[in-house]
Amino acid sequence: MDISRRGLIAGAAVGIGATQIKAHAADTKRALPKDFLWGTAISAYQSEGNNTNADAWLMENIKPTLYKDRSGDSCDSYHRYAEDIALAAKLGFNCYRMGIEWARIEPNQGFYSNAELDHYARVLETCRAHGLKPVVSLNHFTVPLWFAERGGFTVADSPEIFAAFCKKAAEHLGGLMYMATPFNEANIQLLVQIMPGIAKYLPAVKAVLAAAAQATHSPNFSTMAYADPAISTPLMQEAHRKAYTAIKTVRPELLVGISLTTQDIQPVGPNSLADDYRKRLYGDWVDVARTHADFVGVQPYTRFLVDDKGIAMPPKNAVITDAGYEYYPQAVAGTIRWAHQAIGKPIYVTENGIATDDDAQRIKFIDAALASLREAMDDGIPVHSYLYWSLLDNFEWTSGYSKHFGLVAVDLQTFQRTPKPSALHLGAIARSNRI
Repeated sequence: MDISRRGLIAGAAVGIGATQIKAHAADTKRALPKDFLWGTAISAYQSEGNNTNADAWLMENIKPTLYKDRSGDSCDSYHRYAEDIALAAKLGFNCYRMGIEWARIEPNQGFYSNAELDHYARVLETCRAHGLKPVVSLNHFTVPLWFAERGGFTVADSPEIFAAFCKKAAEHLGGLMYMATPFNEANIQLLVQIMPGIAKYLPAVKAVLAAAAQATHSPNFSTMAYADPAISTPLMQEAHRKAYTAIKTVRPELLVGISLTTQDIQPVGPNSLADDYRKRLYGDWVDVARTHADFVGVQPYTRFLVDDKGIAMPPKNAVITDAGYEYYPQAVAGTIRWAHQAIGKPIYVTENGIATDDDAQRIKFIDAALASLREAMDDGIPVHSYLYWSLLDNFEWTSGYSKHFGLVAVDLQTFQRTPKPSALHLGAIARSNRI
């Protein structure tokens, strides 16, 4: 059971058979604003390797475990970040969405590592030197082990602790960031709750959490994705609000937004529960976004077809990606329209991608997703970015290294980076700034 949205939605029964968006002829391509952001998204934990102080590292290495592989060296991006950034710039992108690791920066509660802060400053400086605007996630699912041991986001003072980290990061790094989000996919726990058949996974999850508690001698051990959302979601919402305020106090000019897992929820048949499922997926995060965000990052991967019983089973002719859910690039437009109507803040596509070993399918997915994005813009909705997940084939949480979302293949033995045709394809589109 994957702690990322890409794995979680694979557990949902989703439909297929949507009409394909027609490609726009070359002579009718739309010129985008000069400041439109083209790039890729990547998380620190999934690419850096050897983050031994994070809760996920423990979860990989205990028994029982939910993880297919151990992250190990991953792509070694902690040391090879300059190569990755240079490659992204060479491909033609102007933006680099990345994360910084709280577990490295605050290895013990209240102790901040200046060496690690300086490391991430060098990463951001390298982005700037290559003409890439850094969009920074301050948390991408993982937390320091000490934070998980004390109960994570189930403890009353967790918002203050997280906000203090965000303030420290803003003080040291804020001048180098272009935009920031306190959390990646702040509503990830709510996605877990709407998965069909979630109950069958709970014994395995409980066993792993019990093993983690025993290994750390901490009966309160809690990891973000599997915490009880009735307890943790209000605390994470307060953590976001406090983090937003803390960052703005230090860097008032920095754009601070919110990124959400945004799947395209579509009604099917009479008495559809689609509206109910939207409320369950987004909850009060919509209100948080309205009051404490300068922008909203949508991160669509598929759609959920919802009938009068819940998320519908896929039809027999369903095309399923390697991650186990529907091939539906048109979800981009659906989630843009939802965010525009529900939240009303500037919209950025901060993640969108496909798991496949067929790179021709990836190219078709990108083209269809961008056609979808253009349709939303043609409807008058301003959209400010398209960031593909991911630059690299990296560690895909509990799926290990078996799922390939990347534009660039990585040899896990030599760490050689090899751009795929899809990387050149999307890069050429980015250079043209037209869709």
